[in-house]
Amino acid sequence: MSNPVSSLPLAGVRILDLSRVLAGPWCAMVLGDLGAEVIKVEHPKRGDDTRDWGIRVGATETTYFNSVNRNKRSVCLDLQSAEGQRIARELAAQCDVVIQNFKYGGAEKLGLGYAQLAEGREDLIYCSISGYDRHGPEAARPGYDIVVQGEAGLMAMNGTADQPPLKFGVAAVDLFTGMYSAQAVLAALFERQKTGRGRHIEMALFDCGLMITSYYGLESMLLEDDPPRYGNAHPSIVPYGVFDAVDGPVVIAVGTNRQYERFCREVIERPELFDDERYCTNLVRAANRDVLVPALTRAIGSLNRAVLLERLTGAGIPCGEVLGLHDALTSQRAKEAGLLTTVPHPEAGSTHVLAPPWRFDGARLPVRSAPPPLGEGTSDVLRSLLGLSDEDVSRLKAQEITS
Repeated sequence: MSNPVSSLPLAGVRILDLSRVLAGPWCAMVLGDLGAEVIKVEHPKRGDDTRDWGIRVGATETTYFNSVNRNKRSVCLDLQSAEGQRIARELAAQCDVVIQNFKYGGAEKLGLGYAQLAEGREDLIYCSISGYDRHGPEAARPGYDIVVQGEAGLMAMNGTADQPPLKFGVAAVDLFTGMYSAQAVLAALFERQKTGRGRHIEMALFDCGLMITSYYGLESMLLEDDPPRYGNAHPSIVPYGVFDAVDGPVVIAVGTNRQYERFCREVIERPELFDDERYCTNLVRAANRDVLVPALTRAIGSLNRAVLLERLTGAGIPCGEVLGLHDALTSQRAKEAGLLTTVPHPEAGSTHVLAPPWRFDGARLPVRSAPPPLGEGTSDVLRSLLGLSDEDVSRLKAQEITS
């Protein structure tokens, strides 16, 4: 795969990824996308749990695993064995950053805790990801995205008022925690350049989940209650949301009173819906949404999608189609942006991988390496970083410490 970027921001940084499932691996993948060398440690037989989630790709990969493990090497180590733990510590000594999301106290039992790895290494950056505050009474509770979505109020703000609590379509808490963790690691790397000292970063899924509530969270504090749920509509802007044209749904976001006037006169050709004093400003439209929205819905529903979108665009009103996921990924927009790439696969022939979202100096950062088959980098990494001989590697495999 060609690399259009002349240099990568994190080139020369090495990450030891001891994490699994989603939040930790997402953090490590972000750093790998930005140019870091990422060594992912996995169990010799089963690997990361997500190698068994989703749709199978080859013998050891799945769509779920591949979504969070591009730009990494896979090294198999049995961390329940003394020698596997020793090798992991030796790998950590060769790395700038360690990321782990073991259950509370799990890393320490393996001799891979922060204090153990940072001894004699004041420059180590170590990121611990857990479910809850590691300094609070729930430190030992395991963290699961769907549980935190419930506990952080996210399910209560998602969906419409007539629905039961509804989780997000993706594991939003895990993904946000991974991104927040990557930001913290980047900040620590920047600080280390000035001070020479590392940091112990501690991230909790619940903390990050609560942050996602954003303006809804602050509204709930002022209301001293849960804000109303509006589904695809906006709590304070009308019309705003998903509407059905004759041949499919569209998103319409009328953000200003001037846009609303153009919408009524030029798009749906219902000027009386602007001239009526109940609808002429957004404040009164929001107050009278129960009467206005059904009238707008009927007018929009009389138009074909292509005509509607053409008129909306001509009137300068934000709009777009509501696409299926496959249509979105295969759209001309996604193709031109290079957001989905096909990479060679030793068993499947080829497989799709999402590309990193960043551009530097006009060029998108590349997928330098496909998500790795289980143990793909074991022999190479142990030889190149730790100086193990072929005989050493063969012995470790025979003892099932590696694979």
